[in-house]
Amino acid sequence: MYQRLSHILIILILSFSCSKKEKLVEIPDGREKSLQIYQEALDAFDEGQYFYASNKFLEAENILPTIEASAKASLMSGYCLYLINFYNESEDGLERFIRKYPANKNISYAYYLLAIVNYEQILDEAKDIMPLLNSKEKIEFFIKKFPDTEYALDLKFKLDLINNQLAAKELYVAKYYIETQKWIPAINRLKIIVENYSETIFIEEALHRLVEVYYKIGLEEEAKVAANLLGYNYNSSEWYQQSYKILNKNYKIPKKNELKNNEGIIRTTIKKIIGK
Repeated sequence: MYQRLSHILIILILSFSCSKKEKLVEIPDGREKSLQIYQEALDAFDEGQYFYASNKFLEAENILPTIEASAKASLMSGYCLYLINFYNESEDGLERFIRKYPANKNISYAYYLLAIVNYEQILDEAKDIMPLLNSKEKIEFFIKKFPDTEYALDLKFKLDLINNQLAAKELYVAKYYIETQKWIPAINRLKIIVENYSETIFIEEALHRLVEVYYKIGLEEEAKVAANLLGYNYNSSEWYQQSYKILNKNYKIPKKNELKNNEGIIRTTIKKIIGK
């Protein structure tokens, strides 16, 4: 809800002052019809009638006297559709805005909103991986094209979440292949995580699983390479301890209280924070 409110504030700041008097000044006299339709769209937007407002903005776009005013109407039409979760229609409208008004001052916001439209469709990604991939593509494009905008930081955070989800999917499939002893497909899936998602939280387990699989099929040198990579980057990791145990049967994995001798301090501090 707060995200939606922030989007509303941003788009209003960028595109409209919400002052009906200013709207009257923007549209020259002698264009009463365009003024009336434009004003109807604004009123509907203020009242939360977003579908009706979207249609009115589109209608006004074609008859407004300036390109700038038409661009505002076009962008607002796509935004209204986003607010009511008409994602496909909103995406079509935003892409049309980008094609039609590439030099508009709000073009970065249009690309940002397009990325958000795709991002919000990944809720059902368990059924289909394409929303994840589409969202990743749109966000990466935005970050490359508009790296210094205020929206880039937000999208970088969302990109991290997407990459973690993609890595989790690859690991899930890899573990299925391991359970069914399909070693080559498992290795291929794990390599995808190492090569493409090395900054995610799943990289440590992926490296450990490579050690595990390589060792099982007799590729001890490859297992050592994966273990060395894991040890070099994550030598305090639980997964590194597990991998070292595979390569050295006499190695005893330390208990958690041995690995975290400051656990008491951590717990004490947390208790202070929560008032216990």
